Amino acid sequence: MYAIVEIAGQQFKVEEGKKIFVHRLAQKEGEKVEFDQVYLVDNDGDIKIGLPTIKGAKVSAKVTKDSVRGDKVKIFKKKRRKGYQKESGHRQNFSEIEIESISL
Repeated sequence: MYAIVEIAGQQFKVEEGKKIFVHRLAQKEGEKVEFDQVYLVDNDGDIKIGLPTIKGAKVSAKVTKDSVRGDKVKIFKKKRRKGYQKESGHRQNFSEIEIESISL
């Protein structure tokens, strides 16, 4: 069983027991969180599609790690034949969540 759900402005394919990294959530480590923006649920071939969401469907998860740093993203700017080069970068903060259940 899997579902397509919107978490923090992005859509994710989630399954029970899987861990995923999402943009940082306000919940602390060990807290539970529910998502009700469920767009699709597949239960062993029985597919339900919402218009735009499925009424009453929820995905519950637990925050396993509060603040995880992602890989460094490098930004490099250059103008050819001018001697201009600039390099900068940042690391995005993520939360790791574990999907506990998908309910209709």
